[in-house]
Amino acid sequence: MLIKFCGLTRQEDVDQAARLGAAMCGFIFHPRSPRGLTVEQAAALDSGKLLRVGVFVNQGADEIRRIMDEARLDFAQLHGHQSVECAQAIGAERVIRVLWPDRYTHRALLYNDLQRHGQACAYYLLDAGLKGGGSGFKLDWSDLGSLRPPQPWLLAGGLSAANVARALGMCGPAGVDFNSGVEDAPGRKNREKMAAAFLAANSKGNGYSS
Repeated sequence: MLIKFCGLTRQEDVDQAARLGAAMCGFIFHPRSPRGLTVEQAAALDSGKLLRVGVFVNQGADEIRRIMDEARLDFAQLHGHQSVECAQAIGAERVIRVLWPDRYTHRALLYNDLQRHGQACAYYLLDAGLKGGGSGFKLDWSDLGSLRPPQPWLLAGGLSAANVARALGMCGPAGVDFNSGVEDAPGRKNREKMAAAFLAANSKGNGYSS
């Protein structure tokens, strides 16, 4: 199970993600987000062997590539209206494409977008709500159980130790993204909540293993 902790702003939270054995840590480059960081702040956070993910909303390919270089990012998570061509300019192998299933009135429309972005990303991230992230809203997990996208996908949206095993039992993502469900306040993760969520996501009881 690929586990990502997103919206990290403090070294102690990055350290906890690394201690737990998470695969990815996420930094948000959006000034209107309460979890937003500057490039300099993100670059100063030492993440060890964790894969570093930058969350981008309005930026274009040139700015994203510059920030990726300066903040030592491995992936760009595209949360905005960036085109397939933008993703390809960044490098498909370095892109996590965010889609919001609740935007689609029919599952066929979601499948169409999954196919359309399939050659321009390494992963998808399916988030709750209609835009943004870190809202605490949850998806209808049972509705995602039959997904067979061309690239592996991560599940996001209000996940915590209390519900992640149930979510994984209802759909089959390659990984999960924790954010608001392991916080005391936006951008301030809770060490115990992070550990409990990590353990629950990797528990043998949900049928998945790390």
